[in-house]
Amino acid sequence: MQFFGATFTICHRELIRYWRDKVRILTTLIQPLMFLAIFGSGLKQTLAQGNFGVDFIQFMYPGIIAMNVMGVAFFSTVTTVWDREFGFLREMMVAPISRSSIAFGKTLGATVIASSQALILLVLAPFIGVKLDIITLPLLFLFMFLVALAISGMGLFISSMMRTMESFGLLMQILIFPMFFLSGAFFPLTSVPTWMSVIAKLNPLSYGVDAMRQILLGGQIPDQILAKFTINTIPVNGLFLLVFGLVAVSAAVVVFNKRG
Repeated sequence: MQFFGATFTICHRELIRYWRDKVRILTTLIQPLMFLAIFGSGLKQTLAQGNFGVDFIQFMYPGIIAMNVMGVAFFSTVTTVWDREFGFLREMMVAPISRSSIAFGKTLGATVIASSQALILLVLAPFIGVKLDIITLPLLFLFMFLVALAISGMGLFISSMMRTMESFGLLMQILIFPMFFLSGAFFPLTSVPTWMSVIAKLNPLSYGVDAMRQILLGGQIPDQILAKFTINTIPVNGLFLLVFGLVAVSAAVVVFNKRG
């Protein structure tokens, strides 16, 4: 009981810190809107012949949601570096609680923050021609949660090894953009070079984008068109994200226990 109590206490602290940082909330909402407005409008006509007959903004919309989940999840784990740099992490370490509960609490907090904020982006769906089915919303949120879990685990794993905010920020920038651009958000992964396809198969975000696109666009565009840029079935995507997330979180807990 002490383990779960400490875990949820740390998680609650992360949620409070996020809610109080209004600038952080605002910027993480503005970024996906900018991608939709600039890339969506700018590339819509250019790529009209290359996206299998689907409106480009609709095609990109699931990727924008996944990008928002990834960005919020990654940067929510920066609190680990912040707490270490300002000494608060050391105070938690000497408390009579398990180090693992601290790691799980931070991961859970980042996961809840990222997956919950992404729900706000669903209000854009009617404006870009995507019809939301209330029956599919739980499945959509499940994949938001799984993507957030996988990225939060990665973020905690990395932040546990970082000593300064600057080094964490630089490494995140190196990871975020390749992961996003190789996720299938902007172009189908069914017609890319082999080397790019291999990297995409290792990228957890590509599985999230693939699943969310099937969930959001399924039934709204012809199945034969959707199949042209579908990589895996929804269950396969879910299984990969679940396994990846559990492995990432476990690795993060191990490193956190050793270096926290």
